Amino acid sequence: MSERTPRTAGHSVEVSKADKVLFPEDGFTKGDIAQYYREVGHTIVRYTRERPLAAERYPDGITGQRIFQKNVSEHAPDWVRRFSVPKKEGGVTVHVVCDEPATLVYLSDQACLTPHVWPSRVDALDFPDRLIFDLDPEGNDLETLREAARSTRDLLDELSLPSFVMTTGSRGFHVLTPLRRHENFDEARDFAGQVAAVLAEREPATLTVQQRKEKRGNRVFVDYLRNAYGQTAVAPYAVRARPGAPVATPLRWDELAEVRPWEFTVRDIPARLREHGDPWSELGNRAHSLNRARNLLEHLRSA
Repeated sequence: MSERTPRTAGHSVEVSKADKVLFPEDGFTKGDIAQYYREVGHTIVRYTRERPLAAERYPDGITGQRIFQKNVSEHAPDWVRRFSVPKKEGGVTVHVVCDEPATLVYLSDQACLTPHVWPSRVDALDFPDRLIFDLDPEGNDLETLREAARSTRDLLDELSLPSFVMTTGSRGFHVLTPLRRHENFDEARDFAGQVAAVLAEREPATLTVQQRKEKRGNRVFVDYLRNAYGQTAVAPYAVRARPGAPVATPLRWDELAEVRPWEFTVRDIPARLREHGDPWSELGNRAHSLNRARNLLEHLRSA
């Protein structure tokens, strides 16, 4: 069976095998996921536009093989935007760039559940426009994880940087601060690593920057390693390959106390956006340089 979605941003996208079940416990089909991305696509492309994208695909559903695909399919429609990124070992990776909702529907037809995007844009690949702190729990209770997010927010406040929080749709939270693209990846990652180190120094019983899992114990890992050239992070409002079809969901900070990382699903997000809007709608207007923050951080570390 296939179905043709209503025209999305001027394109009509056929979803083949639309009744194929991708979430066995919940019954969500490929057609359901395509419909979700069609409904919320205009919001999602705010966060995927102009960025190289990698597709996390599950052709046989979430209990089957996971494929993390960076190169665009050779059979992709001509209207799907492509961008070539040189590889260190030679050659190029030809990424999808998702500038319009129809591309999300096309990716759904390819059994892509989760789009992942670079923290930089194609016109300046070496200069990220966001810093991401991925708070990864190691058996922690939710309140410890929430407190880790608040501590990250509070330190960014001390550094005069805005912060935004998002569920990952999996086990953790992302805390993000937008940048003006004045710093390259090496500079941004060095700064992020120093922020993570201060967090771990302040709260050594609950936070760590240890990359080796066996050395973390039950502490929350403050992962700053996504702030590097070629790395990706789950796109806001992306579906995750977990039972229930949870969604990576931007939050207001006052929601954090009650929300679990897997709280919102494909059933919830369209209505949530209609009723409450997007909590990250001002993200692009809050970007900062790291110049002042670096000085403040140096003062904190030397105090």
